[in-house]
Amino acid sequence: MEVIDPKNICIAKCPQGLEEVLEKELKNLGAKHTNIVRRAVSFKADKRTIYKINLNSRLSSKILVPIGKFYAKHPEELYKKMKQLDWSKVLKLEQTFAVMTTVHSEYFNHSQYIALKAKDAIVDQFRAKVDDRPNVDPKNPNIKIHIHIFDKECTVYLDASGDPLFKRGYRMETGPAPINEVLAAGMLHLSEWNEDIPLIDPMCGSGTIVIEAAMMATNTPANILREEFGFMNWPDYDDNLWEKVKEEAFKGIKPSRAQIFAYDKTLSVLRFAEQNAEEVSLEEMIQFKRKDFMHLSPPVPDGMIVTNPPYDERIKVDDNEAFYKAIGDRFKQEFQGYTAWLISSNMSSIKRIGLRPSRKIALFNGKLECKYLKYDLYSGSKKAKYANQN
Repeated sequence: MEVIDPKNICIAKCPQGLEEVLEKELKNLGAKHTNIVRRAVSFKADKRTIYKINLNSRLSSKILVPIGKFYAKHPEELYKKMKQLDWSKVLKLEQTFAVMTTVHSEYFNHSQYIALKAKDAIVDQFRAKVDDRPNVDPKNPNIKIHIHIFDKECTVYLDASGDPLFKRGYRMETGPAPINEVLAAGMLHLSEWNEDIPLIDPMCGSGTIVIEAAMMATNTPANILREEFGFMNWPDYDDNLWEKVKEEAFKGIKPSRAQIFAYDKTLSVLRFAEQNAEEVSLEEMIQFKRKDFMHLSPPVPDGMIVTNPPYDERIKVDDNEAFYKAIGDRFKQEFQGYTAWLISSNMSSIKRIGLRPSRKIALFNGKLECKYLKYDLYSGSKKAKYANQN
């Protein structure tokens, strides 16, 4: 069975707010007929492109490939339709599997029961054919099956990624509230940062933002450290093709002139960041230094700040509003000429920064609804800034 059919409409999932930059990335990686949907982008791709996207995508959290679609109004009908799919062409008897569901329907109101009925259909089909069954492993299955139900329409997908793609493999140690790798890469894409712009993260934590930046600047594949993807357990997995895709990606890695600076006031957390950068051999690209942002001066005259300060959620701050006011004061007093991007879920504290953002983007850090804010830190008025450029 050729699981990856170019006629199929695949799904790349992402955090909400990153759909547009993800669509652009997918096109650059060879995806066709892209279309933005909520928290995802649909697209068409052949096998090579699916492999390439899983290896290189910085903004996808998961790639799903469809293997069946049908209509059902109740669990028994879903069971019957699931049983009509030929699971022997998807799943070997000795492999384990798991079923996950996403349901938006008035006909189905219990996603776990739907997953159970789908699992029963697969197992019962094997029992009827070979008098044996594959085992379910909810934690680490060989084959992950996703069922998306919208109204009466049920689409069955195979998970091409396996573990979520934000699990890059370089974060050996983290601080108390690390940012998701895909979100960090998305923030950099939304900021339109590139290697010609000096980058500072003044509260770098475990270093995710600066490491993602260094990987972007050197064209290092996002998942260069990953040894396993979901598609490797599929019946049509092509190891020779996978090796060619990897070889092509590795040839694209290049040196970079980017200036990247990472600061944190906590020495132990800064050491975590350095160790994480070492995992992808990028520690020499990033200048790590212990420094409290409230005493930090710019290392270069102009540049960009991208940072994820404490929200007073997982990291508690004695006086969060005073802390954000101090951030704004530091921006105004020391970082004139910079562009600053800051993400936070603490809406009341954001107002204490005391600067008018030139752009606001709604993002989610996990389940926390956040604002990603851009501040243009002009050395004079905006009018004077542009007058000096002309």
